[in-house]
Amino acid sequence: MTFDLIIVGGGVNGCAIARDAAGRGLKVLLVEQKDLASGASSASTKLVHGGLRYLEHYEFRLVQEALAERELLLAAAPHIIWPLRFVLPHERSIRPAWLIRLGLFLYDHLARRERIPGSETVRLAGGPLGAPLRDSYQLGFSYFDCWVDDARLVALEAQDAFERGADVRVGAKLIGAKRQESMWTATIAEASGRIDRVAGKALVNASGPWVSEILERRLGLSSKKHVRLVKGSHIVTPRLYDGDHAYLLQRPDKRIIFAIPFEQDFTLVGTTDVAYEGEPGPVAISEDETAYLLEGVDRFFRRKVEASDIVWSYAGLRPLYDDGSLQASVITRDYAFDLDAPPGDAPALSIFGGKITTARRLAEHALDDLAPFFAHMRPAWTARAVLPGGDLGEAGFDAFLEELTRRKPFLAPRVALRLARSYGSRVWRFLEKAQSMADLGADYGGGLSDAEIAYLHDHEWARSVEDILWRRSKLGLHLSGAQKAALERAFGETYGVSGG
Repeated sequence: MTFDLIIVGGGVNGCAIARDAAGRGLKVLLVEQKDLASGASSASTKLVHGGLRYLEHYEFRLVQEALAERELLLAAAPHIIWPLRFVLPHERSIRPAWLIRLGLFLYDHLARRERIPGSETVRLAGGPLGAPLRDSYQLGFSYFDCWVDDARLVALEAQDAFERGADVRVGAKLIGAKRQESMWTATIAEASGRIDRVAGKALVNASGPWVSEILERRLGLSSKKHVRLVKGSHIVTPRLYDGDHAYLLQRPDKRIIFAIPFEQDFTLVGTTDVAYEGEPGPVAISEDETAYLLEGVDRFFRRKVEASDIVWSYAGLRPLYDDGSLQASVITRDYAFDLDAPPGDAPALSIFGGKITTARRLAEHALDDLAPFFAHMRPAWTARAVLPGGDLGEAGFDAFLEELTRRKPFLAPRVALRLARSYGSRVWRFLEKAQSMADLGADYGGGLSDAEIAYLHDHEWARSVEDILWRRSKLGLHLSGAQKAALERAFGETYGVSGG
């Protein structure tokens, strides 16, 4: 089988490129060895943001691009992305107030804002924003960025690509590829164990932390560009404070950590930036990182948080473009390409770096670089296009949730909110005919039903209980051990695979 484009890597960059390319009329194959967003793309701080702290490193172009993308993404997926207010308690020994005001002024004006409120100075003492904080924090600043369900964003990109004609293969490993008669001939081990051989006119290496390994060992190429692997870890605790706002906390080392409302009942705290020297693969938070985050919280909040309070932690490897910086925390979050295209040979484009916020724009740039090889490629189109489920209408998310609650009154309020947030308008694909919870099959907890599981399996490539509980949702935080065991048994019986 012959494709225009073979894309290796089912993270946010690979899926964004697949979506854009399929919409431009290219015949696309996307291969992902594990699960969609199984690496760094599901281990983020879950923000669509310009990167306020990047202004200190003079990365104005990156911040401007990210701020512009923030508006576009909010319009494209208002069910999984929404504005989030951040409160920055002033720590005068770290940064003077005038510098923070200057940074926030730039943040407000580097790109056009249509849906995002501006920044302001706030009094913390005696008010609800300061109530969880120690008495020493009297003055603060407020600004807005956006929350994103990172793993769902990736799944929706893949879903859109598939619906526009892309061949999306999850659990498929690229064994190797070589140039042959102006084409890439690739050998792929399918999830079923079958070995398939396909041809592609161009190849995109969007494998994140594995970009150099794919380039050198499986494609037989080399590059002067590299990534630096940086481990970022997060902890989740029971909710630390009331309110829907988040906190940006400045540490003495001039790094920042976030405290963010998470899954209604919890607070997400992160992230760390630790240089990683080993081979890319699964990673876990260390004791030092845990202590670092707990100390950061304890510095600001009245409530003492202990390691025993942590209900979940996760870590991921960020493949940051190596710009020569000595410290992990100041390595650029920008991206770079390496296009290997000798005359007469099929091109290979490798992606170094990038972040969730700029993945859509990165995809546009990647396809612009590949445009000379595809005379029939249509123009860029994703800037004004919604992602699956994002067509909620002019009235927006709140009106959509109200409609869902009215039409399906049997849904508990928390379940209705979760389903609306997860699926947007796509929720009708498995809820339309239901008149009661019983019509959706067994309930495994949190309103997770047989009908929803079938939808995730059939339309979002969920192949295991882990895929469902920790990437397509975060219900793993809410279900009991008995509920998880029941789900694993039922999933294995229905789909013939193990639950894990």
